[in-house]
Amino acid sequence: MSERGRVGLVLVSHSAEVAKSVARLAQDLTPGGGHAPLAAAGGTDDGGVGTSSERVVAAAGEVDRGAGVVVLVDLGSAVLTVRSLLADEDELPPQTVVADAPFLEGAVSALVTASAGGDVEAVRAAAEEAYAYRKL
Repeated sequence: MSERGRVGLVLVSHSAEVAKSVARLAQDLTPGGGHAPLAAAGGTDDGGVGTSSERVVAAAGEVDRGAGVVVLVDLGSAVLTVRSLLADEDELPPQTVVADAPFLEGAVSALVTASAGGDVEAVRAAAEEAYAYRKL
């Protein structure tokens, strides 16, 4: 499946480096070369630690292919920023949802599912199911 028509993913972190690194790792761990669209939105506009609504909006627009966008957030104000954008209803693309998921494991699961052609609800569910991954 081409990138067109796939669910897009946005990773929102307080740190630009964390968001980019998680995105890169998720791509590295996703089999095949045809990944779903993925963008990192981390840090503030001045390069500091925090969350930028402008970066989130830009990233969502970048990955939107008309099939929906799933947003994963790390913590605190990232959650509040995305909730605020969703409440405005015209800031983010249609069918944008937030996954209540662990950031790294959820990103990998979501990207695998989106890359395989899953719809927005399947991608969100895959991310959220990552809470069940046991390490011991």
